Amino acid sequence: MSPSRRKLRVLVLIGRGYTPPDDIDALSEQERHEYKTEIDILGTLKALGHEARPLEVHEELAPIRREVEEWKPHVVVNLLEAFFDLREFDQHVVSYLELLRVPYTGCNPRGLVLARDKSLAKKILTYHRIPVPKFDVVHQGRRVRRPKALGFPLIVKSLTEEKSVGISQASVVRSD
Repeated sequence: MSPSRRKLRVLVLIGRGYTPPDDIDALSEQERHEYKTEIDILGTLKALGHEARPLEVHEELAPIRREVEEWKPHVVVNLLEAFFDLREFDQHVVSYLELLRVPYTGCNPRGLVLARDKSLAKKILTYHRIPVPKFDVVHQGRRVRRPKALGFPLIVKSLTEEKSVGISQASVVRSD
């Protein structure tokens, strides 16, 4: 480590079951792929001379508080994608980090909430004249009326799921 760079204590929040085993060389390529992000982050932090400590988080905030109070990390790397197995609860962990006044990586809670609501995010982007694909929100159990501005084919996807979760060939709509 260069003399100008100080050694940091980095707490890495990891989802349940994603802490890589101590002997990653014993893993098959497929098994190693399951831990790729965690292996890369922990390995890179250690290679840079920092002290990195993984902490699995699932349903309890107390372990985070304990680590922050006892180990006093300089920064928390947040790799969590869910809390209580709910993706929409990830912002609560980040809010907790803010309440503890510990620096963390990634988006703040407001950004996570906005990013989770595709409709609201697209409305904000449109207001600021940032082009977004045309869309409509259809509420479950209500009659669907396609706006004329929406041409086919259309893709039906969840307002709240991330990435391509829930999208399949059946999500492509070609007629009313």
